[in-house]
Amino acid sequence: MTSQLRVAIAGCHRMLDTLNRGHNWANAFSRVKETKIVAVFDKGEETRTEFKHVWREFWEDIPSYDDYEKMLVETKPDIVCVTTSQKMHADQIETAIQLGVRGIACEKPLSTSLEESDRIISICRENNVPIAYLLDRRWMKQHRKIRNIIKDGGIGNVVSVVGFGSPNLINHGCHWYDMALGLAGDVEPVWLSGHIDDISDEPSDSRKILDPPGRLVTQLEDGAFIHIIPEGPKVGFNVTGSEGGLIASQDFRKAYYWREDEAKQIHLSLPTEKEEWPAGPAAINDLVTSILKGQRTSCDIDEARRATEIGFAVHASNKLNGAKVQLPLSERNTKIESFPWGNE
Repeated sequence: MTSQLRVAIAGCHRMLDTLNRGHNWANAFSRVKETKIVAVFDKGEETRTEFKHVWREFWEDIPSYDDYEKMLVETKPDIVCVTTSQKMHADQIETAIQLGVRGIACEKPLSTSLEESDRIISICRENNVPIAYLLDRRWMKQHRKIRNIIKDGGIGNVVSVVGFGSPNLINHGCHWYDMALGLAGDVEPVWLSGHIDDISDEPSDSRKILDPPGRLVTQLEDGAFIHIIPEGPKVGFNVTGSEGGLIASQDFRKAYYWREDEAKQIHLSLPTEKEEWPAGPAAINDLVTSILKGQRTSCDIDEARRATEIGFAVHASNKLNGAKVQLPLSERNTKIESFPWGNE
């Protein structure tokens, strides 16, 4: 058996139990036998202590740190799982790769500016370090099956994708942009028009103040359009093709499609999962394979770049009263933060 890859966790506040659930990346690593957590960084002493206690039966006496660089130097991990505040991501990923880390798992949002995003993309590309940008639908079997039906010409060439129920533009919005881009064949967007919704009636403590909802249309290089709106069924998508259409609902648990040359709807038999949150260990397995084979993950630098750029572009277009902005944006330094994220 190949020796286990050494993993350091940066930011553990959402991993203080052993449940199979979204954002519990310690759980995901515990289900991938090729990995072992060897260190944890967090600014909160109580958080670090609780993490060590909760996971003591999986990994004995995990060293904990409030100094990120010291952790990397002393424990020499192969993988760093970056789940800290988005404003810390660029520096932490740069430091990790400079110190020899071989792979990155990174929570969303990727960054607080496109300049930071550019730094992350650049250092990962230049050093051939794979990154699993943890937009977990990329590893869902249901989503993969639907993408493959479209890719294989099931509805002809994609004309448009409409995504419903996106709650905000940055923190969760990147999921919607990535899902829509995946359904459309991961073609580069060339321009975008967007608006931020009116949040003037929101209470002062509303999360929408920090990360408001909005709507957008973007055109892709092949002429197809993507529309994202906050209304409608959460995580629902309508895909129109040149020869038919496809509707996916309930976070890709139900879907059907049709073709113009057939007088019936085809209800898809989608894969069912035997355990909760299978996308977590699937993402980590993908990262491990990518490290060992020198390849990119299913949600790597290009997917991270596109999904991040779109959220910032909506803000840029909104400042111009919804006028088209060309992509990639020329302005890379605008800072946009989303919700507070753990012990910063």
